[in-house]
Amino acid sequence: MTPARSTEMASESMIPGVSPAIYSETDFRRIADLLHGKTGIVLSERKRMLAYSRLAPLVRRSGLTSFSAFLDNLASQPDILTDVITALTTNHTYFHREPHHFGHFETTLRTDLVARALAGDTVRIWSAGCSSGEEIWTLLMVLLGPGRDAGMQIARSKVLALASDISVSALTSAKAATYPAAALDAMPDTLRRTWCVPTLTEGEPRLTIDPAVQAMVRFRMLNLMEEWPMQSAFDVIFCRNVMIYFDAATKERLVERFAHQLRPGGYLYIGHSERVSGAASAMLEPVGPTIYKRTAR
Repeated sequence: MTPARSTEMASESMIPGVSPAIYSETDFRRIADLLHGKTGIVLSERKRMLAYSRLAPLVRRSGLTSFSAFLDNLASQPDILTDVITALTTNHTYFHREPHHFGHFETTLRTDLVARALAGDTVRIWSAGCSSGEEIWTLLMVLLGPGRDAGMQIARSKVLALASDISVSALTSAKAATYPAAALDAMPDTLRRTWCVPTLTEGEPRLTIDPAVQAMVRFRMLNLMEEWPMQSAFDVIFCRNVMIYFDAATKERLVERFAHQLRPGGYLYIGHSERVSGAASAMLEPVGPTIYKRTAR
């Protein structure tokens, strides 16, 4: 290799110690374009190392020696493509995150939702981008309340909870519904004691969500950019800290779809750094920090 070529390759290398013949700028752009096309998520240049670290194990497992060859093979391997999307999507969450949302839900919505459910109406709740389940379990524990007898009546009523995510591994964790005990420290003590079952796994104290709460939820793999199979409108949609990874046009389209999926008077909760804009602004009235109510229009 000539000194000039050596200098050129060194300047092309995005990751220290990794040859551009293995992982190049072109490879990163292909990954970013693939993720954006499939999910709407934007990978900025700052995410080059993240893309490498998340996908390198998949490349090694494939037996191929470069990201380019691995990406060339994806078109004929839909299962591997699913693994790629799962690896690249961020799944960070925790119990009782952004507690003002759950406070608003409890004080503004809960009484009406419970009354309707106990009267035989169907109440529909959707956690869109549920990740490893902390959001939907928090929401349902708040809905059921601290009293077990009253809560069990609600649990047996027509409350239908949907929890969806694009990540298979996240959904697996959510369905398992078991967490380190310390992960629920932020939950109100009365809810934690009523709706969690203490267990011990390999000497580590853990909490499992009560089976009665688990029975209320249907978990589904769902790409928010694709067609949604749900026919009925929801009373509540939580989609928090998902749209921060989208470009502006994708965010506006998604929020408009959420607005159409809400019944008039239903509520949308989004992340602390997210906002409603575009066509959805005519359908969603802001009623609190990152809380919106579907108007009758």
